[in-house]
Amino acid sequence: MVKGVSGGERKRTSIGVELITDPMLIFLDEPTTGLDSFTATSVMETLKDLSKTGRTIIQTIHQPNSDIYELMDRLMLLAKGEVIFFNEAHLAVDYFSSINFKCPELSNPSDYFMSIMSIETIQAEEGKTAVELYAERIAYFSTNYQRSSLKTDASSANKNVLPISEKEQEMMSR
Repeated sequence: MVKGVSGGERKRTSIGVELITDPMLIFLDEPTTGLDSFTATSVMETLKDLSKTGRTIIQTIHQPNSDIYELMDRLMLLAKGEVIFFNEAHLAVDYFSSINFKCPELSNPSDYFMSIMSIETIQAEEGKTAVELYAERIAYFSTNYQRSSLKTDASSANKNVLPISEKEQEMMSR
């Protein structure tokens, strides 16, 4: 029997190797996939600590547990290529309640958001298919977000964030 590293150890090592260069911007695609709940939360707590040192961390996560959801600073929800929410994560539950999509008490907000953004939760009605109703729902979300005071735009960017210099752009293109 050959011993090796677990999936969680492999994922943490992979993130660690990337951090050796001390990047200020970190992109992660599903950093918690394949990890048990404890390990996933541990990885996310480490990333949260890194963000407190001035790093920007952008990641995709599908259905984070409620502990991980609470660690998020900002949340972007996309459906059918439309931004339906992008702002501080803690504002999302109240925002969706304000447009008549109230997250049930004691529910994980991320599970609720995934359900209301999913075509699988739409039931066809007389005269309209589930696909049509889904398109209408996403259009409703998008329109409400675009009109909302929570809409995030370039003018709300952190004033301490500087544009990438030409030299940095050149280095990244190599």
